[in-house]
Amino acid sequence: MARRERADAQRNRRAILQATEELLTRHRPEQISMELVAAEAGVGKGTVFHRFGSRMGLMLALVEDRALALREAVTSGPPPLGPGAEPRERLLAFLDGVVDVVARNKGLLAALGHAVTTTQKPEPDSRSAHPVYSFWHGHITELLAAQRPDLDTELVAHILLSTLSSDPILRMLERGEGDRLAKSFRTIVTTLVDA
Repeated sequence: MARRERADAQRNRRAILQATEELLTRHRPEQISMELVAAEAGVGKGTVFHRFGSRMGLMLALVEDRALALREAVTSGPPPLGPGAEPRERLLAFLDGVVDVVARNKGLLAALGHAVTTTQKPEPDSRSAHPVYSFWHGHITELLAAQRPDLDTELVAHILLSTLSSDPILRMLERGEGDRLAKSFRTIVTTLVDA
């Protein structure tokens, strides 16, 4: 019986995340309520709240789910994303991967930004405390430090990642200009590491 409950819970989780992603293609983030997600997923509102706790928890879970493939490629995939390539090459490949995740999930990132700013009790620095952000920031910091230990690599990593949630960048991604962003990131980073 426990096995069936786990399978049901997994199915419900997938349905809720998929419903949220689909709703983000049709609605602005602030228009998506937990009730709307539950109706779209075909589950009870209590199931959504029980599984994710809040809209913020739901948005964070969706970000994490969509970023998992990139993390797996970094930790155990082939070079240049995975181990075995030079730090400069890995950094450029990783930034390409981050831009790809952001470009495919721009509505999700807007929703995350909205959830962070409208949470009843906002946590200080709640976005940077999220495991996806922490992993991305740590990986960029480490690869930059391998190339330019003289830089404040932690700050540079924050600066690079902060651009991904800015309104002008999100609007550019909505217009399908992810390649333009990736190219500019490459220019900035190669200028930094090759100096």
